[in-house]
Amino acid sequence: MQSGQIMVGSHEGVYVIKLIGDVRLNLCTSFDDFIDNMFTHDDFTDVVFDLHGAEGVDSTTLGLMAKIAIRALERGCQKPLALTADQGIRHLLDAMGFDALIEVSDEHRDYDAETKPLNCKTPDECAAREKVLEAHRVLMSMNEQNAETFRDLVHTLELECDPIRKPSARMH
Repeated sequence: MQSGQIMVGSHEGVYVIKLIGDVRLNLCTSFDDFIDNMFTHDDFTDVVFDLHGAEGVDSTTLGLMAKIAIRALERGCQKPLALTADQGIRHLLDAMGFDALIEVSDEHRDYDAETKPLNCKTPDECAAREKVLEAHRVLMSMNEQNAETFRDLVHTLELECDPIRKPSARMH
């Protein structure tokens, strides 16, 4: 698999996020920074996820996509659109319950938004763990099946992120 890349662009308030290759958590802190910045723009009206070039999308990236969709819906926008013809990715989106948050289509579209690579810096371990934790909490909030699927992972990450609760940090 091709290592992942995230391409971003916008035109007249419509943000296009293209996921290319195998998109994994090593891109998550930069992607999350982009998300926060995207929602500071007053002209934000919609977001499109172009997944036609994606070969794989990990659960952290899915959690960040859900975060975008939830924030867009809270702003009164319509459901974001995800474009993919890949049956594996479509199945993954369906299995995770994304139908409540996004519309999925297999069409190809040309956008006026010129996309450019998101400048992704390698996150430090703690920052990456925090983003993974946040993304999985979002996934858990989507439905009971996701809550069950990610409960143990989130619990483990919470223990790792809170040194006071770590058994090795306690006095004997």
